Amino acid sequence: MLSFFSPVFIILLILGVPIYLTMGLTSGLVFASEGSLVPLAQKIIDELNSPTLLAVPYFVIAATFMERGGVAKALINAATAWIGRVHGGLGLVSVLTCAIFAAMCGSSVATAIAMGTIMIPAMLRNGYAPSFAGGILVSAGTLGILIPPSLAFVVYGVLADASIPRLFLAGVIPGLISASMMGVYVYFFSKKNGYVDREPMPRAEKIKKTINAIPALLVPVVVLGGLYGGFVTLTETAALSAVVAIVLALFVYREVSARDFLKVMTHAVRSAAAIMIIIAMALAFGHLITETGIAQKTLDFVKSLDIQGWQFLLAVNILLIFLGMFLEVFSILLIMVPIVIPLLEPLNIDPIHFGVMLVINMELALMSPPVGLNLFVISNISKIPLAQVLRGTMPFFFLMVGLLIVVTYIPIISTWLPNLLMGPQ
Repeated sequence: MLSFFSPVFIILLILGVPIYLTMGLTSGLVFASEGSLVPLAQKIIDELNSPTLLAVPYFVIAATFMERGGVAKALINAATAWIGRVHGGLGLVSVLTCAIFAAMCGSSVATAIAMGTIMIPAMLRNGYAPSFAGGILVSAGTLGILIPPSLAFVVYGVLADASIPRLFLAGVIPGLISASMMGVYVYFFSKKNGYVDREPMPRAEKIKKTINAIPALLVPVVVLGGLYGGFVTLTETAALSAVVAIVLALFVYREVSARDFLKVMTHAVRSAAAIMIIIAMALAFGHLITETGIAQKTLDFVKSLDIQGWQFLLAVNILLIFLGMFLEVFSILLIMVPIVIPLLEPLNIDPIHFGVMLVINMELALMSPPVGLNLFVISNISKIPLAQVLRGTMPFFFLMVGLLIVVTYIPIISTWLPNLLMGPQ
């Protein structure tokens, strides 16, 4: 089985077959060569029959309606009213609102699109360099998968059999540190280059815009408060976030009309279906990894090297940064987790800590050429040349590398909050 697996997988990758199809076809062909696809199909069905996975489509629906439903505009107006006049005010608003929006939708791309559509034109009108404006949104958009709730944590939790509520909590402090680092850089770069919004705003107008944003600001409080207060499960949390997003879009901010509802919902369901297909292929691939003995052989090889945990994490980070230049972020997650997870316990590495490290690497992948998705999304919606967007993104990329190193070797940054609120594992 193993001798057939490797050539098929490599040939499909070389041919440029999408990674989820590569994983699915490889798994199907290998098991078919053994005589039957029934065990593989049964395994996939058993794994998909999971209340946890049911959270994925709900979070996707929430992200879609948040993106299109006026939530982003309300948050931006409120933040701009209070901090828009400081040096780099609009850049700081972008980082702040991306962080808040991330606490609602769980998607990096949705965060980048929702905020970039509004904030990049505003920054360009106020004299910001296009590269700087684009770089801010590429980078701040990645907060969508680090600050909870996060689709990346949900998928990792399913594949690694890790507690998703713990993963959500583990992402809070690294997410806040990441947003703070971005904000500090934006402030000092803007001060150096004289970027400041000088349009005054009456106090009454500030209060009005703040009140208008209150329904949006209550979303993470209600949704995450319900989860950690023990009132709802993870799946119910996802469903609640979807319902709240729809209500805000239709009845509060009214950016989605009744006529548009079906169109937006159709788009959300298609996106959710695509993600579920990818997860199904990943589960098939994970089953193949187990059946072929690759995980055990990898574990035996690592043991033979007699490496320490810190050396293993360094090697994984280097590999992930390299893979992030060529593979889409969820592809990295789906390939690496089935292989690496069996190695964590023997090396005394907390899977929750490792999950946060993995997601930060996914953030870097979103910012990395040549396939960094956020780079292309921001370049496309802003019409700023990709090379300029990349140039503005690089300082933030190196800031995130610094955060990755700190989080990798100071695990308490990611494990302290879940252990405090949920007790030690």
